[in-house]
Amino acid sequence: MRNSAAAIALVTYLTCAQNVAAQAGPPPPAAPATGPAGPPTPAVPPPAADSPAAAADAARHAKRTACLKEAKAKKLLGAERSAYVKNCVGGY
Repeated sequence: MRNSAAAIALVTYLTCAQNVAAQAGPPPPAAPATGPAGPPTPAVPPPAADSPAAAADAARHAKRTACLKEAKAKKLLGAERSAYVKNCVGGY
């Protein structure tokens, strides 16, 4: 009895495996090989370092970083921290 049950289980498994393989179809073709991939290029180039927009962004970043450090020193969390940073920076 045990041998026949094992044989039936094996046949069922193999039949199911064949059906799954037949439904899957052939594997997709491999992508064509190209040269070595470089770093991804950004969609929008960053502003030049000497532009007024870049200077304003750098100043805003420095101010926000200082405000975040102050909030951490005061051990503020959650909504209090967000409100403090927003006030400190000047409301963006």
